[in-house]
Amino acid sequence: MSAELDRTFEIGSLYVDRGDFEPAMKHLLEASEGYFANRKFSEYLKCQNLLLRIYAEREQYEEINATKERLQDLVLKEGFELNSKTYYTLALCASNKGQQEIALDYLQKALAIALAADTKEDICYAIFGLASVYTRIQPPRYQEALKEIYNLNVFFQVYDIPELKLSTLMLNARILHDMKKYEEAIDLCWKAYEEVKQTKNIVMNVYLLGMLGAIYFDMGDKDMSRMYMTLARKAVDPKNYVRLTKMINSYFERLGVSSEQSYDLVFDEENHAVIEKKLGRIDFKNQFILLDLLKLFVQNQGSVYSKEYLVEHVWRQPYDPAVHDNKIYVTIKRLRKLIEPDYEKPKYIFRAKNGYYMNKAARVHLEQSL
Repeated sequence: MSAELDRTFEIGSLYVDRGDFEPAMKHLLEASEGYFANRKFSEYLKCQNLLLRIYAEREQYEEINATKERLQDLVLKEGFELNSKTYYTLALCASNKGQQEIALDYLQKALAIALAADTKEDICYAIFGLASVYTRIQPPRYQEALKEIYNLNVFFQVYDIPELKLSTLMLNARILHDMKKYEEAIDLCWKAYEEVKQTKNIVMNVYLLGMLGAIYFDMGDKDMSRMYMTLARKAVDPKNYVRLTKMINSYFERLGVSSEQSYDLVFDEENHAVIEKKLGRIDFKNQFILLDLLKLFVQNQGSVYSKEYLVEHVWRQPYDPAVHDNKIYVTIKRLRKLIEPDYEKPKYIFRAKNGYYMNKAARVHLEQSL
């Protein structure tokens, strides 16, 4: 049973690294319940830490509050010992709620317990938490944060904790950015990128692109900023990356460029991706006919395409009513089910007397390759 729970947790962790939060939550919640039922509280807390990361990214504050209440119940009702990981998790909850002084208190306790037990990984996480919270309080205590990062780098010379090392590099880059040490911040971003290639953490990769865009923006290099922000925007799923999407959109507004949120439907030509304002990123699962059909409609919004034209230019076959009339009907139906928020009340693909067309009133955009 324990091995099965561990596998479920590892799968959930991999989904987190990929930024695929729905299946990540499913696996982590399943593992969390199993660990709790078997009173494996240390493993239970690891699940809660990852779930908190997801909740913070998606700005699910009710879930963050509920997590804190569950942890407090765990302490009061189960007689669970307040170990370093517990205090670290409570600190994450407090920090995500904007309660930085409370978070600092929790982290000091987490560090003291970890030092007393000489648990190196817990020591490192407590130190990282302190460095992170020092940057969030007002006014920020950057020098203290940098001191803690120096301590972490000493540990990293002996202990291999790849994910924490990557997070520390990015935190350090953010601090240097805030301190207007832009060239040093960019150098650290590229060091972090080398770590990303090793860990294959897609979430961190997207954040790196956004961070580079922000640094170049503040340096006054608007072209470089737009390039990195565009790359980040192409990789981000607005439903999952709520916090990051808001940051990217705010920079696009300051750059004088419309964000994806200005459109109802965006076709990303380079990545063969489609983003609908309410549905988010749409998975076409290699359905290339549907992609080609939608691209044609988006490229020529309002133009009516006959069945003959669609067959000859999308399917690249000679039109045969007996073969293709039903095929077109079924394909349009499948496309509508993918991209229409309300299939019963379509807003994109309309039918005319002699064909089909993209509603001219819909705000659609073809994102061209850079």
